[in-house]
Amino acid sequence: MAKQLVLVSHGRFCEELKASTEMIMGPQDNIHAVALLPEEGPEEFTAKFEACVADFEDYIVFADLLGGTPCNTVSRLILEGRAIDLYAGMNLPMVIEFINNSLVGGEEAYPARAQESIVKVNDLLSNFDDDEDE
Repeated sequence: MAKQLVLVSHGRFCEELKASTEMIMGPQDNIHAVALLPEEGPEEFTAKFEACVADFEDYIVFADLLGGTPCNTVSRLILEGRAIDLYAGMNLPMVIEFINNSLVGGEEAYPARAQESIVKVNDLLSNFDDDEDE
């Protein structure tokens, strides 16, 4: 079984991030979403997460927010001895990086990819205007 990616978040952000990814990259059977809904607490979220990963041999987790319940829940499992790679601050470029790594077997550089994707477009446009003036 290929490496699986589990997206965890407050609300349906993780589900919509998966949907946006599939809009760009096509269907992704190895990406899964576990949403913490407003009416749920840590126990319900933990049960949903455990059910999601029960049959996975190799998976990583992207969480929406460091220090939030989804991230803290997975962190507790790591502290209990589970071998889970957990990254907080997930975004679309990170998920696309996961897909590309799955296809070509590249080196995992999720934090770097996330940081590289943050660009103030105004600065790029300003530089473009400066280039036209020359």
